[in-house]
This record gives sequence, structure tokens and C-alpha cells, in this order.
Amino acid sequence: MQKGSLIRSSRRRGPDVWEYRWRESCPGDKRKHRRIVIGSLDTIRDKAAALKAIAALRREINRNDARLRAKPLTLAELIDHYRQRELATDNEWKTLSTRTTYEGYLRKWIEPRWGTSSLSTVRAVDVEMWLGTLPLARGSRAKIRNLMSALFNHGRRHGFVDRNPISLVRQSAKRQTAPDVLLPSEINRLLQGLRHRERTLVVLAAGTGLRMCELFGLKWRDIDFAGARLPLH
Repeated sequence: MQKGSLIRSSRRRGPDVWEYRWRESCPGDKRKHRRIVIGSLDTIRDKAAALKAIAALRREINRNDARLRAKPLTLAELIDHYRQRELATDNEWKTLSTRTTYEGYLRKWIEPRWGTSSLSTVRAVDVEMWLGTLPLARGSRAKIRNLMSALFNHGRRHGFVDRNPISLVRQSAKRQTAPDVLLPSEINRLLQGLRHRERTLVVLAAGTGLRMCELFGLKWRDIDFAGARLPLH
């Protein structure tokens, strides 16, 4: 079984990062050195946490080892593998806003409830009942359901699991009530009663159509003051 090596690497800018390195077999009995950044010290503070984050990655590297296949994989370990493969900053398939939204759902809702569950014990009816208890709009619950389905499909692609129980989970995304649409005059009256910070958020929301997660994640450095524009990705 190949264990690889976990090291802490420094960067010119920003905090140190954890790197996992291993050797991959290639045609002609050759081996190629591989490396992947697991996360920064901002999110993974010690080596013990970093070792937990590479559990699924180690299983992928040693997919033919019967000892690892016999050990059940938890949803938290699958989430870490999904983060490394699908939510990395160099992944061109997902935008920054999508990665931010997914990470929020994983960290706040999915991992606290299902992280310790092994993949084989997750049942559609249990997930469906849990979604019904969340204090969220139907649209948000549907996004959590779809993200959990994406997690299991990710696990199927990498050979961690052979089924996707979330495909049987029912969760409507339809609104239960019609949204209130404010007229320009009503927005102006609303702005008059707000403090500077809240007024800035409302102006941005009304003028650009940004979603809440994009508004709350916006930083001053994101704004091009010289060009008088707000780059939207």
C-alpha cells in the first residue's frame, strides 16, 4: 500500500499549505511523481486534520488494495475528496460564486449532519425527511439535495461507491409564495431608512441582481474604482 507523503509548504503570499505527494504508475514500468494541495492552514490547522482530509485520496491511489476497500468511507472523507478535485481554485468547470455557494452548503448543512455516516448507510428516506426539517426556502433545500447527489456521483466516478441514494430523494424547488417585487419608488423609500452599510447592499442588489452569497462575499478589493466598474464573474 502506498502511503505517500504529507508536507507543509510555504508560499510567497498567503498562509502555508498542506501538500500531498505520491508516485503514480505509468506505462513501461515507470512512476510519475504527483502532488496536490489539500488546503491552507487557514482551513486545515494541523497535520492530524490534513491526514483526515486525504483519506479518500489515499483510497483512490490504492484502489486495488483489499484492506482499504474493506474499510467504509464516510461522507466527510468523500466531501474532502470532492473539495480537492472539484472545488479547487484551478478547476475551470465551476465559477468562484459556485464554489463559494457549494462550500457554504457543505460546511453549514451537509457535513455537520452526515459527515460521520458511512456512504453505505445513507438512505434516501432519511435525507428526504432531514431536508424537510431545514429552516430554508424550497430552492435552497433543492440545491442541498442536488449537491448531495453530485457528491455521490463523484464517489461513483472514482469507485468509492456503486449507488446514488440521493437520486430517489424528492425535493421541490417551487416557491410556496409569490415574491414581492419592489418598484423604484419603493426602493428609494427603503434606502432612506437604512444605514450606510445596509444601503450599499440594497443598492448593489437592486442595481446588479447579485445573489445573497455574492453580496456577502464581496470585498472592497473586488471593485475597480479606477475604471468605475464592478467585475462580475
